Amino acid sequence: MTNPFGGQARPAPGLPQLPTPPTGWPVGSYATYEEAQRAVDHLADSDFPVRDVTIVGVDLMLVERVIGRLTWGRVLASGAASGAWLGLFVGLLLSLFSPDGSFLPILVGLGSGAVFGMVFAAVGYGASRGRRDFQSASQMVAGRYDVLCEPRNAEQARELLAKLAMGGPGGGF
Repeated sequence: MTNPFGGQARPAPGLPQLPTPPTGWPVGSYATYEEAQRAVDHLADSDFPVRDVTIVGVDLMLVERVIGRLTWGRVLASGAASGAWLGLFVGLLLSLFSPDGSFLPILVGLGSGAVFGMVFAAVGYGASRGRRDFQSASQMVAGRYDVLCEPRNAEQARELLAKLAMGGPGGGF
């Protein structure tokens, strides 16, 4: 396999080159990712060969949590803030090459960045015509998380996870 820049592509060792379904036998099923992660951590702490383990999210769903209402004031303030950061960066770069070493390029960059940020934010928000007057954050979550293990070590993994679930030595939730 070659990459577009010439030469051989080098995939990470042990990882498939193309998306493939996971393999292995189920050794545990958990309601949250944190519980599945804790189970794999328990296996690692027990000197189990965790390279044979995979966490698989089943029944995926996109969850969009509404953070707040969008108003013109919030849109303009957010645009000004993000533009000011970019302007500050450009101003700092320009001040490095300024012969007199003044702060004028930084102030000009900061101000013009804030203005351009507000303009671009206003145009974007105005183009939506009120169809989306809220802010949100999206994340992919699963209905459950299965821990799979290659068949050669699956029985040992089940035993270790059973001890964890029963609160045995080194286990317990």
